Amino acid sequence: MARKIVIMLLNASPDVPASLGSPFFQATSAASMDLEVEIYFASRSAALLRKGVAEKLYPGSKREKSIYSFMQDAHKAGARFYVCGAAMEENGITPETAIPELDEVRGGAAFISAAIDDGVVTLTY
Repeated sequence: MARKIVIMLLNASPDVPASLGSPFFQATSAASMDLEVEIYFASRSAALLRKGVAEKLYPGSKREKSIYSFMQDAHKAGARFYVCGAAMEENGITPETAIPELDEVRGGAAFISAAIDDGVVTLTY
């Protein structure tokens, strides 16, 4: 049985907000089931970690809950947020401009190491 969920946000993009609610909702659900949850932000998804970006995005037309609210729920439930250093730079994220939920900068080797570990399920979006 899995003990950990590793999520890679590679194709999920702020340009398509409808693609962004599910990964964080599922991360919240997994963390609430006492699974360890790591979310890796790469490419354009890293922009969500810059203050003000995710707050303005909504997964649906009703605009009831922002992507940032979904992210906060996941983080409060125990999900850890990691960003690739190159994606951080490419998306203009600095320690001063990053949201407080960003836990650490981790590269591709850290993701691969986590993804191939026994007892881990890997999801990509």
